[in-house]
This record gives sequence, C-alpha cells and structure tokens, in this order.
Amino acid sequence: MTKLRICFMGTPEFSATVLEGLIANPDYEVVLCVSQPDKPVGRKKIITPPPAKVVAMNSGIEMYQPDSMRTDEAFDTIKNCNPDLIVTAAYGKILPQRVLDIPKYGCLNVHASLLPKYRGAAPIQYSIINGDEKTGVTIMKMDAGMDTGDIIVQDDIVIEPNITTVGLTEQLAVIGRDLLLDMMPKWVSGELKSIKQNEEDVTLSPPIRNDQGEFTWDMSAIEIHNLVRALEAWPGASTIMDGNKLKIYETRVVDFDASTIDFEPVSGQIVKAKKGDLIVKCKEGYIAILSLQQTGGKRLNAIDCAHNYKVGKILGV
Repeated sequence: MTKLRICFMGTPEFSATVLEGLIANPDYEVVLCVSQPDKPVGRKKIITPPPAKVVAMNSGIEMYQPDSMRTDEAFDTIKNCNPDLIVTAAYGKILPQRVLDIPKYGCLNVHASLLPKYRGAAPIQYSIINGDEKTGVTIMKMDAGMDTGDIIVQDDIVIEPNITTVGLTEQLAVIGRDLLLDMMPKWVSGELKSIKQNEEDVTLSPPIRNDQGEFTWDMSAIEIHNLVRALEAWPGASTIMDGNKLKIYETRVVDFDASTIDFEPVSGQIVKAKKGDLIVKCKEGYIAILSLQQTGGKRLNAIDCAHNYKVGKILGV
C-alpha cells in the first residue's frame, strides 16, 4: 500500500507532539515540515529552532521556514513536494487559497479549542483566563480564514483547577495527535463529513500581549489565580509592590478564617506569612502565593521567603 504523503506545518511543542505521531505511523510519509523561522530565545537571545523543526530534523525530514506563505517560492515548494494532504497544528500563519488547493485530500488543522470558541492564536490561555470548565481539540477542514473552516471531529477535556497553560497544552497535544490519527483514514476514504461552524457562537483568542499579566488585588482570588496559571510561561502575571514589579508564578485559591487576625483585611493585604504560607486578601476570597520574584531578585518559593513578609502589609496597589 502506498503511503499517504503529508506536508506538515507547525511550530511549537504542541506541533511537535502531533508531528511525532505522524512520523511514527507507518501509513504516512511526512515529506516536508514547514515551521516559522528560528527565533532568539531567553535573556541571551540565542537563535533557537522551533520544537517541530527539531523533531523533523531528527527524523531526516526536509525543512522549510519561509517568512511568508504568500510568495511564489512558498507555493512552489509545497506543490513540488506533491502532498496528498496538508496537516497544520499551531503553525502560526494563515495559508492562502492556492496553497490550500494543492493536496487532493485538502488541508486539516489541529486546533486547541472547541471551535467556534477561541478562534486565533491563544485558545489555551484564554480558556484558563476565563475559568472554563472544559476545552478540547477540533480537527477542521481549513479555508483561507483564521480558524473559520468546517468542523470534522472534536474531543473535549475537563480543565483541572490548578493546571497551567504548559500542562494543558501537553494534554491537548496528545488528544489532538490521537484524534488526528484516528480520523485521517476515515477522512481520506470519505467516511467523514464536515459541518459549518455556527457564526453566532464565535469567540476570539488574539495573541497574548506583554502587559496582559499585569493585575491589581482588586480582582477576585479565582480571577487572579486563573491569570497566573494561564500566563506563567509568558509573559507572567505581575503586580506592583513598593513601586517595583512583583511577579507571581504560582498560586492557589484558599479558605482563610479572618477571625484569626485582629484587623479587617482589605484587598492586597497579607493575612498570613509564616511556615511557607503567604496568603493575601483579594477583592473576593483569599489567594496563597506559592512562587514569586521581586525585581532584581531570584524566583523563590513561599516556603523559603514567606517569613520575610509582614502580616498587615499591603502587597501591591
């Protein structure tokens, strides 16, 4: 039996997991991997290949990293690899119609949300920020819009109350990989049909901004907790303490008995600071800070620094 020729397009860790699944399947031959260009990473700005590229190169798969998919060169490169199917997973660029028209079985996209909810670049982060109880993966038939194509199959998952974007991404990547490998033979054979998205239910998830993690304690404990775990990897959640940035990396929503203190706490006020417990009053509820970093300092766990803070102090503005 002739292997199905796949052109894979993807960039981050989510993509790498899906690509590994395709490579390991004997029914498919990944003939080309398309990723975004290498980018500087970390404080030293070291030029680093994206995770999908690393997987492809380790497997001897030809790589292509164009700045744009709208050039004649990009079109010719895809066409010349003669793919039966294009599969994308968090590639990061919209494909023009003439590229979508190349493969005979069309183009499939593995998207980390239950479309039409969270079209766009950051569906996982927004599902956590908004406190959603569940999310999932959609395999869609691509068109020239941003995640606007017809839905083929979906699978959902419960969002754990303390999971971060990194952890949820790992879970969804595995679900997406398995869902793709299960549906592809049925799609190629014509067993599966796609359905249009309900435009009335569309929500968007635009790219996360660098300042999006900034918060004040005049928010509920759950809102702050969701922001922290959604943006832990980048850009991080932060507030202002004594005129300087205070980054918060890990939190938990906790119950606190206010009768154990001799004052009526206000938003941002520390109510407990000992034995690893650093608990702060929010507009609604209380939050325990488990990991934090002051400007110019190192990231510390509360168990190592809670004793340096004073009960009653306003932690931020």
